[in-house]
Amino acid sequence: MIGKKAMGDYFEKGDISVPKYGFKVKLNNVYPEKRNQRYIPSIPMIIKMLPMILRYLLYYIKTKWSGKYIEMDYINSRESQQIYGVPIGGIGCGTIGRGYRGEFCRFQMRPGLYEVNTVEANQFIITVKDENNHTILQSLLSNFPKKKLSAWTSTIDSSKCTYTGLYPRSWTEYDLSEYGIKLVCRQISPVIPHDYDNSCLPCAVFVWSIQNISSSPRTVTIAFTFKNGTGSWTDSNSTCSTKSFSYENTEGVILHHTIDKMQCSYALATKSDADITVSKCLYFDPNSDGSEIWDQLSTNGEFDKPKNKDHGFVHSEMACGIATKVTVPPQGGKQVDMNLVWEMPTINFINNQKSYNRFYTKQFGTENAVLKIVSYAFENYQKWEESIENWQKPVLDDENLPDWYKGALFNETYFVSDGGTLWLTPKDEEIKNYSKNDPRRTYGHFAYLEGQEYLMYNSYDVHFYASHALHKNWPLLQKCLQYDLRDFVSMEIGDKRTMLYDGEVVERKVPISVPHDAGNPGEEALTLINAYNIHDVSKWKDLNPKFILQTYRDAFDSSGNLDKAFVQDMYDICNQIMQKSIDNDMDDDGLIENGGKPDQTFDAWVMTGVSAYCGGLWLAALYAMISLSDVLGKPDEKKKFQDIFDRAQPEYENKLWNGLYYEFDSSTTDQSQSIMADQLCGHWYLRCCGIESYEVFPKSNVRTALNTIYKNNVQSFCNGEMGAVNGFLAGKIDETALQSLEAWTGVTYALAATMIHEGMVDEGFKTAGGMYQSMVYKSGLAFDTPEALYDEKYIRALAYMRPLSIWSMQIAWEKLKKSSTK
Repeated sequence: MIGKKAMGDYFEKGDISVPKYGFKVKLNNVYPEKRNQRYIPSIPMIIKMLPMILRYLLYYIKTKWSGKYIEMDYINSRESQQIYGVPIGGIGCGTIGRGYRGEFCRFQMRPGLYEVNTVEANQFIITVKDENNHTILQSLLSNFPKKKLSAWTSTIDSSKCTYTGLYPRSWTEYDLSEYGIKLVCRQISPVIPHDYDNSCLPCAVFVWSIQNISSSPRTVTIAFTFKNGTGSWTDSNSTCSTKSFSYENTEGVILHHTIDKMQCSYALATKSDADITVSKCLYFDPNSDGSEIWDQLSTNGEFDKPKNKDHGFVHSEMACGIATKVTVPPQGGKQVDMNLVWEMPTINFINNQKSYNRFYTKQFGTENAVLKIVSYAFENYQKWEESIENWQKPVLDDENLPDWYKGALFNETYFVSDGGTLWLTPKDEEIKNYSKNDPRRTYGHFAYLEGQEYLMYNSYDVHFYASHALHKNWPLLQKCLQYDLRDFVSMEIGDKRTMLYDGEVVERKVPISVPHDAGNPGEEALTLINAYNIHDVSKWKDLNPKFILQTYRDAFDSSGNLDKAFVQDMYDICNQIMQKSIDNDMDDDGLIENGGKPDQTFDAWVMTGVSAYCGGLWLAALYAMISLSDVLGKPDEKKKFQDIFDRAQPEYENKLWNGLYYEFDSSTTDQSQSIMADQLCGHWYLRCCGIESYEVFPKSNVRTALNTIYKNNVQSFCNGEMGAVNGFLAGKIDETALQSLEAWTGVTYALAATMIHEGMVDEGFKTAGGMYQSMVYKSGLAFDTPEALYDEKYIRALAYMRPLSIWSMQIAWEKLKKSSTK
């Protein structure tokens, strides 16, 4: 790694280090397996689901006909592209995906709505001239197939080029030895734990390190081109213009355009340097053959000088570029810094009822910020890298951690920025209603999608798993989200909707219930909450306990210090929803019962009576409420929750423990005997909260259940190489429900964390490691982690939130290390 040197100087120091760990592939890599989302359930399962399927089809047609967005589109599910590398951009400012072969792809500029396009005009181009000024190489620095710009060719030997992704940075090494050049592009995005000022910025820096390994000078040009929009057919509806700029110590081009009627500017920039010649192209047609500017670079190593400093309006697609030319002495090196900035400060959702400002505008304003960000990024990216390295170094240098995990932990974090993420400033009228301790006063609103295909913000049943990534790295964003959810609990939206599962007509949002989500970006997110419409989520049994447990976890910082003001702000709502949940105790044994429907996060898996999953969450929530009541000096309420717990805990053991594991539920069906991978979810969360005792779940039972799960759900499923299948019944995969036969990536990481907490370290890392390595290197799902894997061929819900639960593995590992040194 780079060590203590100033990062911008590392090339001159002769240290072009690329991390040992991370996602590593050659640019000519071909994955051995491609999975798809076209799984067809068994005929008995289809018959059972037929009424819901018909209701879904009717809903789908009506929604599409009205031009709206489906929350979960099962008909046109996205295909796995198998191309992705580290995306660019900070948190909540819009993101642009990158492919490991050089693609600019998967744009999320419209809030929460992805456009999975690879834009062929967005390229880096290299031109190399020898000492006689003869062009000996001109090539795209990418090798993906394209249809337009036919004059642009790739002649690099991709088998000699290597990509390394370690989010939020990546390195692409180009071995151009036959031309006397070696080249490394380091890509940096400002995603930095606990740094709320920089992590919101809409930019990426590209540091090009050029090494001349020949015995004569080489003149090297690196050009950067970019077009308007996102590669969508609507790009041609935009009115575009460009402008050349020289600002402080930077040179570049700004491309003004609109995306879905929202103003947006792209800036391509480079740092000014006496040794570097900068040229600019203010216009070329991205649908042409591209020969005009290609020939300019080949002939002169630079673009022809524009006649004017700006280019007038173009009512169609438009592209521009910058080029840097530098002469590199024999056996010498040069560094060229470039960046890409996008300014889209004010956004709206599809219904356009409100407008919102992105969080970076708090620092840079809502107008004419693009050049300020360009300059700021160049001035500060070295500090960003130092902070990123300080964050990653303890993990990367830990000899006791497996190599795969060192890359996986950080690379799975991509979803924090590339999850359709929003980070918005608070409105003045909102701030007036916030308590003095409310972090939203300073840090605004944070929201991310359940998945890039599942268009619901802050899906709380799933965020429960993913939230460890925020609590560990951006705890104030987690608290902002929790405050928003607290306020949503009391909200009522009386609109009637038909639930797809059973046809029941219910209110969209019932008061004193934790919502499923904060809304659909294809509607009016953050206002029209509860976009989910398969089940009546006001009757779900896991949402209320999950709110309690996240409150309990968030009440303490990483050092164990209590935020009493936070507890005070949350407690009344916690108390109310616990009272509401108690109504689900049908026999006064202290345990809540499931209603014979999929009334929890496994929304295609029916639980009846007391269930291991919801019952365990309920016990953990009772334990948390006892503690929270005690913290606030409420002895009567503490006693109330203690009494319920004292009744419930032994009943949970009596009804579900069979000597080897906690049974799926207390019903009399065959399915009740299923070994559920996530049966210890409540225990997992308490351990993540720092609870070391076994008052809730007996130690011997926890260890025995984990061994049973490992033997059956892990080792007996795909030879232990695909994580933990959700259900295992009678010696084989449980095929009684659609989701029982899936392996959920986020649940697998949570299970692995539980194993590590319990000292089953090898088993934990093997459980998660087999899945991760198969998923990434066999199926090509890097930076596209799905919710679900099947034993073969299939996946479901690409680019999903729940796998951020991998951070619970790090929490477990750190606690284990700390306890071993006592």
